[in-house]
Amino acid sequence: MGAEETGEVPKPRVAQTPLLGLRLVGLKKQRWARALTFMSRLRRPFLSDCFFFLTVRLLPTRRDMMERDFACLARCLDAARSRRRFLLTAWVFLPNHWRAILFPPYPLTISEAMKSAKLTSTNALGRLRGEAGELGQPRFFDHALRTVHDYWEKVEYIHLNPVRRGLVMKAENWIWSSAAEYSGVSPEEQNRRCGLVIDRVGLAAEARTRI
Repeated sequence: MGAEETGEVPKPRVAQTPLLGLRLVGLKKQRWARALTFMSRLRRPFLSDCFFFLTVRLLPTRRDMMERDFACLARCLDAARSRRRFLLTAWVFLPNHWRAILFPPYPLTISEAMKSAKLTSTNALGRLRGEAGELGQPRFFDHALRTVHDYWEKVEYIHLNPVRRGLVMKAENWIWSSAAEYSGVSPEEQNRRCGLVIDRVGLAAEARTRI
């Protein structure tokens, strides 16, 4: 009899990926997050119940974001997550764009989740920066992740963005990303560092497993 039949919550697993070492990933207490592990194989492609890799870019005419903009964006993304109840499992903020992995549980769609995040952040950042109108490009770029391998590949890509741009030597040294949390920093410390903590979810160890 499996965990799904007994109703038991699976134990956290350790997942390993290149460069950033071991990560302990558990499950949050919310029922909708626990249910992620037992999800039906029936998918709603490109809409809900899927991990999405996202990129949101500033308009070319807007000045780059700075530390106070990142702090504001972190608060906005956290507020949108609380309001719309999507999962945020990896992220990075850079001067002219930000990337993340989101999981919108049905019936929420990825478009609805991103609309909430973009509306909240546009209004707050506009007030902070004294700029009216859109800050980001009207379209965001998304890619549905199909397997455990795809997921960890994108997590790695997200976290190494600041290193590739020469902003830091090590991914976990960039405060405005989830890299430090994946490298062992506690949620409490991450919250003190930047105010944005990831949702922790259990993934299979087999790279080819569909998610």
